Amino acid sequence: MTSAVYFDNNGTTALDPRVLQAMLPYLSQQQGNATSRHAFGRGARNAINQAREQVADAVGAHPSQVIFTGGGTEADNLAITGVANAQSTGRIAIGSLEHPAVSRAADALKWQGWKLAHIDSNTQGQVEASALRNVLQQRTDMVSVMLANNETGVIQDIATLGEIAREHGAYMHTDAVQALGKINVDFSALNVHAMSLSSHKIHGPQGAGALILDKRIDLRPLLYGGGQERALRSGSENIAAIVGFGLACQLASAEGQSRQQALSAMRGQLEQGLHALGATIFGASASRLPNTSFFAFDGIEGETLVMALDRQGFAVASGSACSSDSTEPSHVLLAMGVNPDLARGAIRVSLGQDNQPEQVAAFLLTLERELTRLRKLTAVAV
Repeated sequence: MTSAVYFDNNGTTALDPRVLQAMLPYLSQQQGNATSRHAFGRGARNAINQAREQVADAVGAHPSQVIFTGGGTEADNLAITGVANAQSTGRIAIGSLEHPAVSRAADALKWQGWKLAHIDSNTQGQVEASALRNVLQQRTDMVSVMLANNETGVIQDIATLGEIAREHGAYMHTDAVQALGKINVDFSALNVHAMSLSSHKIHGPQGAGALILDKRIDLRPLLYGGGQERALRSGSENIAAIVGFGLACQLASAEGQSRQQALSAMRGQLEQGLHALGATIFGASASRLPNTSFFAFDGIEGETLVMALDRQGFAVASGSACSSDSTEPSHVLLAMGVNPDLARGAIRVSLGQDNQPEQVAAFLLTLERELTRLRKLTAVAV
């Protein structure tokens, strides 16, 4: 390969050149603080308000429901810790496959006297309605289940789960960070009280995110200060990043259908080749994001294969980018009942708008060569 091919778009995406152009004036020219009353401040406020409308439009929400944050992790923490801080103690139930931004925030609530329950998934990585109902037999104040898994790409039926949570009087949150831009996301239709988003997963800048919030929810801020974002996220706004996030949402809405079709076709091409090579594809029978394939080969270590492919010019991942320092098998796969030895071999290909079918074809050829080489090395070592 003459240049590296990036297949880790669930980790982060390249900044769309159109988004960069929209951001540049807010990086290279004098900007006012959005709380200032002079013309510079009003200009900054207008830019933020426009971005708020763009984000809201992308997910079928009202602009007043959009709380800008520093990213998806902060949005998850605000959704969980913010609600917990508004009441004394309680019980929270989360999916067993959640991103660390949710699972660790929920785990930390135990220091405040909260009880934590996990909602089991089936072998395809789906949280079934019966599993949630079983957990909700005991009074539960808060439920959090992600809309689409960052590793497997499996999509949950959040609308049904949200309806069940509401029937039991529980606050419902979903982490929609991976779903935005890859499938249609409608806040109202999902029956949730809060939803987390992130800019850098949709070809926007890093360092921007949002919590979409039902305004009737009592939520305490994580940060105190000047009272920005309805006093729920104080601090001078990162205008350039927010502007970029807004345009990235607008582009994702306008181009979503064509992007999804192209990604789905490439994933089909990829998985046809993977099946021919004997791969196990996780969550293959479930509804999944059109860009994501999480797979493994018997007897091949995932980290070894990731490094081998990297040397050949292909950037893939062995799981979540936010927990890549862990040598343990994916907690997602273990919760799905996957054999730990097979789970250690898992690698993820996540496609993006800049990828092309010829890159997928080249990847499959390289993958076949590397598998052959690694198996020969294993045979010699034995």
